Amino acid sequence: MPTAAGSTSAIDAIRLRPLRVSDERAIRTAHQAMTDQDDFGFALGLTPTMTWPQYLSALDDYRCGVNLPEGIVAGTFLAATLDSRVVGRAAIRHTLNEALRRRGGHIGYAVLAQHRRRGYGTAILAHSITIARAIGIERILITCDDRNAGSRRIIESCGGVLESVEPWIDGTLIRRYWID
Repeated sequence: MPTAAGSTSAIDAIRLRPLRVSDERAIRTAHQAMTDQDDFGFALGLTPTMTWPQYLSALDDYRCGVNLPEGIVAGTFLAATLDSRVVGRAAIRHTLNEALRRRGGHIGYAVLAQHRRRGYGTAILAHSITIARAIGIERILITCDDRNAGSRRIIESCGGVLESVEPWIDGTLIRRYWID
């Protein structure tokens, strides 16, 4: 059945890949847009003062688990692309610390506002689960804000089983899902 992604399903159309030198403008634009619209950082760890080579180097360090800032675990950050355009991103944490056990989990994903409601979030999460399994993560924790109905549907459609709904330190309710 045709989807917004074209004649193939969104899962087949979306690709997850490491960031490239040529992605700087698209990623910085996405980061600013998501920060402005959703108060949510798109490019994890990117600061306005970082050069693009510094950011790419930091992502390599995160992936390898070296030179990690306090509170950060090894992880893989990937751009989600459709026909070479960035439509979202995925962050796959290789391990969990105490904070990630409560909020964040193994996989974080985002879809840019102009690309939502087309199945891309489900595709990003499905591909992320495959990558997490390849990394060796057998039981995957994913969390979302209780008010985020779209994310709840995505997680549940990818096999997430609700474990609990717990308050975060700011009072926000966080839904905790496991995928076995």
